[in-house]
Amino acid sequence: MLTAMLAIAYTVIATLPDLATRDEYVAWLENGHVDAVIKGGAHSAAIVIVDEPATPFQVETRYTFQTRDAFDQYVARVAPALRADGLERFPPGKGVGMVRRIGRIL
Repeated sequence: MLTAMLAIAYTVIATLPDLATRDEYVAWLENGHVDAVIKGGAHSAAIVIVDEPATPFQVETRYTFQTRDAFDQYVARVAPALRADGLERFPPGKGVGMVRRIGRIL
């Protein structure tokens, strides 16, 4: 199987300090951010509110890109502005942490 043809899973895991910040973050995702990632090249997206473990508050946003090239173009052209917006709204100083994972879908 050619690795260039495999779809890419891109997951952003946000750890949030409290319920109010979690709800604010989810509203931001639902009210434009996820749509901007899809417009920027993602094939699909899902917002997952992590229930277990219950603390800290975590939200996983899972995106699928049909090819590595589509993901790379997103990272180069679209992601910088979206990440800057996210950091402005949810900075580490507010107790928010972000982890990104990238993998191939077999």
